[in-house]
Amino acid sequence: MGADPTAALAHLRRVDRVLGGLIEAHGVRIESDADGDRDHYAALVRSIVGQQLSTGVARVLWGRLLERFDGRPPTPAAILADDPDALRTAVGLSRAKTGFLRSLAEHVESGELDLDHVATLPDDELVRELTAVKGIGEWSAHMFLMFQLGRPDVLAWGDLGIRRAAQRAYRLEELPTRGELTELAEPWRPYRSVACRVLWSSLDNEPAIRAR
Repeated sequence: MGADPTAALAHLRRVDRVLGGLIEAHGVRIESDADGDRDHYAALVRSIVGQQLSTGVARVLWGRLLERFDGRPPTPAAILADDPDALRTAVGLSRAKTGFLRSLAEHVESGELDLDHVATLPDDELVRELTAVKGIGEWSAHMFLMFQLGRPDVLAWGDLGIRRAAQRAYRLEELPTRGELTELAEPWRPYRSVACRVLWSSLDNEPAIRAR
Protein backbone atom coordinates (compact mmCIF):
# COMPACT_ATOMS: atom_id res chain seq x y z
CA MET A 1 0.00 0.00 0.00
CA GLY A 2 1.28 3.45 -0.89
CA ALA A 3 1.86 4.56 2.70
CA ASP A 4 4.64 4.14 5.21
CA PRO A 5 3.21 1.46 7.57
CA THR A 6 5.00 2.77 10.66
CA ALA A 7 3.83 6.35 10.09
CA ALA A 8 0.30 5.24 9.20
CA LEU A 9 -0.20 3.08 12.28
CA ALA A 10 1.38 5.70 14.54
CA HIS A 11 -1.00 8.31 13.16
CA LEU A 12 -4.05 6.11 13.65
CA ARG A 13 -3.04 5.28 17.21
CA ARG A 14 -2.58 8.97 17.93
CA VAL A 15 -5.86 10.25 16.49
CA ASP A 16 -8.22 7.39 17.40
CA ARG A 17 -8.04 5.49 20.67
CA VAL A 18 -10.46 2.84 19.42
CA LEU A 19 -8.37 2.07 16.35
CA GLY A 20 -5.28 2.03 18.53
CA GLY A 21 -6.90 -0.65 20.65
CA LEU A 22 -7.74 -2.72 17.58
CA ILE A 23 -4.17 -2.44 16.33
CA GLU A 24 -2.87 -3.72 19.65
CA ALA A 25 -5.47 -6.47 19.95
CA HIS A 26 -5.52 -7.83 16.41
CA GLY A 27 -2.48 -6.44 14.66
CA VAL A 28 -2.60 -5.57 11.00
CA ARG A 29 -0.41 -6.62 8.10
CA ILE A 30 0.42 -3.73 5.83
CA GLU A 31 2.15 -4.76 2.64
CA SER A 32 2.87 -3.04 -0.63
CA ASP A 33 0.01 -3.97 -2.96
CA ALA A 34 0.62 -1.62 -5.85
CA ASP A 35 2.62 -2.98 -8.74
CA GLY A 36 2.66 -1.21 -12.07
CA ASP A 37 3.22 -4.50 -13.91
CA ARG A 38 0.15 -6.21 -12.51
CA ASP A 39 -2.93 -6.85 -14.58
CA HIS A 40 -5.50 -4.12 -13.89
CA TYR A 41 -8.11 -5.91 -15.99
CA ALA A 42 -7.71 -9.16 -14.06
CA ALA A 43 -8.11 -7.29 -10.78
CA LEU A 44 -11.44 -5.87 -11.93
CA VAL A 45 -12.58 -9.28 -13.13
CA ARG A 46 -11.78 -10.74 -9.72
CA SER A 47 -13.60 -7.89 -8.02
CA ILE A 48 -16.75 -8.52 -10.08
CA VAL A 49 -16.57 -12.25 -9.34
CA GLY A 50 -16.28 -11.57 -5.60
CA GLN A 51 -19.05 -8.98 -5.29
CA GLN A 52 -21.45 -9.66 -2.39
CA LEU A 53 -19.75 -12.96 -1.53
CA SER A 54 -17.79 -14.13 1.47
CA THR A 55 -14.02 -14.23 1.13
CA GLY A 56 -14.01 -18.03 1.00
CA VAL A 57 -16.68 -18.32 -1.69
CA ALA A 58 -15.02 -15.59 -3.76
CA ARG A 59 -11.73 -17.50 -3.70
CA VAL A 60 -13.43 -20.69 -4.83
CA LEU A 61 -15.10 -19.00 -7.80
CA TRP A 62 -11.89 -17.23 -8.78
CA GLY A 63 -10.11 -20.58 -8.73
CA ARG A 64 -12.74 -22.06 -11.03
CA LEU A 65 -12.39 -19.13 -13.41
CA LEU A 66 -8.63 -19.63 -13.59
CA GLU A 67 -9.11 -23.34 -14.24
CA ARG A 68 -11.38 -22.56 -17.16
CA PHE A 69 -8.67 -20.41 -18.75
CA ASP A 70 -5.67 -22.72 -18.30
CA GLY A 71 -4.74 -21.42 -14.88
CA ARG A 72 -4.40 -17.77 -15.91
CA PRO A 73 -6.70 -14.76 -15.57
CA PRO A 74 -8.76 -14.41 -18.75
CA THR A 75 -8.17 -11.62 -21.22
CA PRO A 76 -11.06 -9.51 -22.52
CA ALA A 77 -10.91 -11.40 -25.82
CA ALA A 78 -11.07 -14.74 -24.02
CA ILE A 79 -14.15 -13.70 -22.03
CA LEU A 80 -15.92 -12.52 -25.18
CA ALA A 81 -15.01 -15.69 -27.09
CA ASP A 82 -16.42 -17.95 -24.37
CA ASP A 83 -20.05 -19.08 -24.37
CA PRO A 84 -21.79 -17.06 -21.64
CA ASP A 85 -23.96 -19.92 -20.38
CA ALA A 86 -21.05 -22.35 -20.34
CA LEU A 87 -18.91 -19.83 -18.46
CA ARG A 88 -21.66 -19.15 -15.95
CA THR A 89 -22.22 -22.86 -15.27
CA ALA A 90 -18.56 -23.82 -15.06
CA VAL A 91 -17.62 -21.08 -12.62
CA GLY A 92 -20.86 -20.80 -10.68
CA LEU A 93 -21.63 -17.21 -11.61
CA SER A 94 -25.00 -15.54 -11.71
CA ARG A 95 -26.37 -14.39 -15.06
CA ALA A 96 -25.89 -10.81 -13.92
CA LYS A 97 -22.20 -11.28 -13.10
CA THR A 98 -21.60 -13.09 -16.36
CA GLY A 99 -23.11 -10.10 -18.13
CA PHE A 100 -20.95 -7.72 -16.09
CA LEU A 101 -17.79 -9.60 -17.07
CA ARG A 102 -18.75 -9.37 -20.72
CA SER A 103 -19.57 -5.67 -20.39
CA LEU A 104 -16.17 -4.97 -18.85
CA ALA A 105 -14.45 -7.02 -21.56
CA GLU A 106 -16.29 -5.11 -24.28
CA HIS A 107 -15.31 -1.73 -22.80
CA VAL A 108 -11.64 -2.73 -22.55
CA GLU A 109 -11.47 -4.53 -25.89
CA SER A 110 -13.01 -1.55 -27.71
CA GLY A 111 -10.69 0.92 -26.02
CA GLU A 112 -13.59 2.76 -24.41
CA LEU A 113 -12.02 1.97 -21.03
CA ASP A 114 -8.25 2.52 -21.03
CA LEU A 115 -7.13 1.03 -17.74
CA ASP A 116 -3.55 2.25 -18.02
CA HIS A 117 -4.88 5.80 -18.30
CA VAL A 118 -7.55 5.34 -15.65
CA ALA A 119 -4.93 4.12 -13.17
CA THR A 120 -3.20 7.52 -13.35
CA LEU A 121 -6.29 9.52 -12.39
CA PRO A 122 -7.03 11.01 -8.96
CA ASP A 123 -9.21 8.82 -6.75
CA ASP A 124 -12.54 10.57 -7.39
CA GLU A 125 -12.03 10.71 -11.16
CA LEU A 126 -10.99 7.08 -11.27
CA VAL A 127 -14.14 6.04 -9.40
CA ARG A 128 -16.28 7.94 -11.90
CA GLU A 129 -14.55 6.29 -14.86
CA LEU A 130 -14.87 2.77 -13.49
CA THR A 131 -18.44 3.06 -12.27
CA ALA A 132 -19.52 4.10 -15.76
CA VAL A 133 -19.09 0.41 -16.67
CA LYS A 134 -22.12 -1.74 -15.86
CA GLY A 135 -21.34 -4.06 -12.96
CA ILE A 136 -18.57 -1.97 -11.43
CA GLY A 137 -19.93 -0.09 -8.45
CA GLU A 138 -18.20 2.09 -5.90
CA TRP A 139 -17.22 -0.95 -3.82
CA SER A 140 -15.33 -2.49 -6.73
CA ALA A 141 -13.72 0.85 -7.56
CA HIS A 142 -12.62 1.31 -3.95
CA MET A 143 -11.13 -2.19 -3.86
CA PHE A 144 -9.26 -1.44 -7.08
CA LEU A 145 -7.87 1.77 -5.61
CA MET A 146 -6.80 0.11 -2.38
CA PHE A 147 -5.47 -3.26 -3.47
CA GLN A 148 -4.47 -2.84 -7.10
CA LEU A 149 -3.12 0.70 -7.02
CA GLY A 150 -2.17 0.95 -3.36
CA ARG A 151 -3.84 4.32 -2.85
CA PRO A 152 -3.39 5.24 0.85
CA ASP A 153 -6.49 7.29 1.66
CA VAL A 154 -9.53 5.33 0.45
CA LEU A 155 -12.56 4.83 2.68
CA ALA A 156 -14.47 1.73 1.57
CA TRP A 157 -17.70 3.05 3.02
CA GLY A 158 -19.86 0.54 1.13
CA ASP A 159 -18.07 -2.55 2.44
CA LEU A 160 -20.27 -4.48 4.86
CA GLY A 161 -17.25 -5.80 6.76
CA ILE A 162 -15.99 -2.28 7.39
CA ARG A 163 -19.39 -1.15 8.58
CA ARG A 164 -19.82 -4.18 10.86
CA ALA A 165 -16.34 -3.74 12.31
CA ALA A 166 -17.00 -0.05 12.96
CA GLN A 167 -20.35 -0.81 14.57
CA ARG A 168 -18.74 -3.32 16.92
CA ALA A 169 -15.58 -1.34 17.68
CA TYR A 170 -17.39 1.93 18.37
CA ARG A 171 -20.37 0.24 20.06
CA LEU A 172 -22.93 1.72 17.69
CA GLU A 173 -26.54 0.60 17.90
CA GLU A 174 -26.81 0.17 14.12
CA LEU A 175 -24.53 -0.16 11.13
CA PRO A 176 -23.10 3.29 10.35
CA THR A 177 -24.42 5.06 7.27
CA ARG A 178 -22.09 6.45 4.63
CA GLY A 179 -22.26 9.87 6.22
CA GLU A 180 -21.66 8.55 9.73
CA LEU A 181 -18.69 6.44 8.64
CA THR A 182 -17.23 9.33 6.64
CA GLU A 183 -17.46 11.60 9.68
CA LEU A 184 -15.97 8.94 11.94
CA ALA A 185 -13.10 8.44 9.50
CA GLU A 186 -12.18 12.11 9.07
CA PRO A 187 -9.34 11.97 11.64
CA TRP A 188 -7.87 8.93 9.88
CA ARG A 189 -6.79 10.98 6.85
CA PRO A 190 -4.44 10.57 5.01
CA TYR A 191 -4.39 6.87 5.92
CA ARG A 192 -8.00 5.75 5.63
CA SER A 193 -6.98 2.71 3.55
CA VAL A 194 -4.82 1.54 6.43
CA ALA A 195 -7.66 2.17 8.87
CA CYS A 196 -9.87 -0.06 6.72
CA ARG A 197 -7.21 -2.75 6.98
CA VAL A 198 -7.29 -2.41 10.76
CA LEU A 199 -11.08 -2.79 10.81
CA TRP A 200 -10.97 -5.80 8.48
CA SER A 201 -8.30 -7.37 10.66
CA SER A 202 -10.59 -7.11 13.67
CA LEU A 203 -13.06 -9.34 11.81
CA ASP A 204 -10.42 -11.40 9.97
CA ASN A 205 -12.25 -11.01 6.65
CA GLU A 206 -10.24 -8.79 4.32
CA PRO A 207 -11.65 -9.11 0.80
CA ALA A 208 -9.91 -11.57 -1.53
CA ILE A 209 -9.96 -9.40 -4.63
CA ARG A 210 -6.35 -9.23 -5.71
CA ALA A 211 -5.60 -10.93 -9.00
CA ARG A 212 -2.30 -12.50 -8.06
